[in-house]
Amino acid sequence: MSSEPRPPATPPRLSVAPALRRLAGVTLASAALVVAGGTAAVAAPGTDASAPPRTTNGPCAYTETPDEPAARPVPLPPDPRRTPDRGTVRVTLRTNQGPIGLTLDREQAPCTVQSFLHLARHKFYDRTPCHRLTAYPTLKVLQCGDPSGTGEGGPGYRYADELPTDLPPAPTDPTGVRRLYARGTLAMANAGPDTNGSQFFLVQADSALRPNYTVFGSVDAAGLATLDRIAAAGIAPTPEDPAPVDGAPAQPVEICEVARRH
Repeated sequence: MSSEPRPPATPPRLSVAPALRRLAGVTLASAALVVAGGTAAVAAPGTDASAPPRTTNGPCAYTETPDEPAARPVPLPPDPRRTPDRGTVRVTLRTNQGPIGLTLDREQAPCTVQSFLHLARHKFYDRTPCHRLTAYPTLKVLQCGDPSGTGEGGPGYRYADELPTDLPPAPTDPTGVRRLYARGTLAMANAGPDTNGSQFFLVQADSALRPNYTVFGSVDAAGLATLDRIAAAGIAPTPEDPAPVDGAPAQPVEICEVARRH
């Protein structure tokens, strides 16, 4: 997404934030969601730096990223031969700004849902900030999922896209290239093809993006009310930009816990 107004950014995976610029290159021209690239990693003591990255054997093929180590220790997700691909799972992001209920859709993106639930079980998302808020005319999202809060952190692994094929054309894009990521959409940030990790974004208002971001669920009505309050508070100004449309939320947002609902 290098020709769009950067939406959510994350380390080499779709991200929403200043790190957005590498979020896969979603530029501000039409919004971009990129995960900022990571920094070079030093091999941990006792590890073989020359060994190839480990990849799980199942259909999701989660692959270690030694050059982009985990922002918080977490193992590779389980990868059963028969990945659950039916039904939905409901979870709540309990944030300091209010609850954000999510419905995860296994049929839309089974590997993504499996990874998200794995990270939630390991408390990867607990006590982590949502580092990026955008207010472009065609891109209004909140980006979360990086424990470091920089837009550069991830889980230490990546996996392939599960891209949507049924998104309608964005009415704001006369070229027909961008698609409508509607209000309430839950999607993954990335830094290019097949670089999904832990960063995700919540669409607060209809946004126009290239269909390069995996959609894996939706935000409920109470969650949208929380997003509206966060968006209404605006984006934190900086000395360089006193009225930014992309940056840290003016009211800091922290995911205190991700709880599964039954």
